[in-house]
Amino acid sequence: MIQTTCTALRTLAGFGIAIILAACASGPPKPTVDYKADYDFAAVKKISFYRNSGDVSGDNPHQLSDIQRDRIDEALSYALTNKGFVIVKDTTEADLLLSWALVTQNKTDVRTWNTPTAGYGGYYGRYNRYSYYNCWACSPTRTEVTVQNYTQGTFIVDLIDPKLHKSVWRGVTQSRLKGNQSADQDKYNAAATAIFAAFPPPPLPPA
Repeated sequence: MIQTTCTALRTLAGFGIAIILAACASGPPKPTVDYKADYDFAAVKKISFYRNSGDVSGDNPHQLSDIQRDRIDEALSYALTNKGFVIVKDTTEADLLLSWALVTQNKTDVRTWNTPTAGYGGYYGRYNRYSYYNCWACSPTRTEVTVQNYTQGTFIVDLIDPKLHKSVWRGVTQSRLKGNQSADQDKYNAAATAIFAAFPPPPLPPA
């Protein structure tokens, strides 16, 4: 006998990005970081937001509100400022341009397990007092199946060199998107701090 339970989680990307950025009880998700190994990050002092920052795409590309975008920008600015960088509005003054994006992807999680059939009892006899417990392994079983549809969000932060017109540093965070939105700026700030924990990379060795 197979019992199937299907729970569809259709969530807005605008709600989900709050889950990716907002710290939970166990802390923000740890990002994956990549960067241009021969780039001189020690020369970076000023950072500005890229004009096309905040793109949302993928299977569930709902647009973010201005309030949500402001929370994200504020959190990223907070994290970089705490590391000694200056956030400037004029992109022509910036050493690097910051761009973030959210990509959504619909996924399915299928889990199966076997459970003993209800009403089956083991033998409890004079010569084998523990047989009742041992017989769970030989009792009839049924297969339980749960199917859960969910949306996975990938939050990407790029730091772009305006002269090279290329990204020289990237941080990527992935998480399941949920339908509850956090308005706590401190949680956004904590998550942004985690994203930039490994920025800047170690300085280049002497030539």
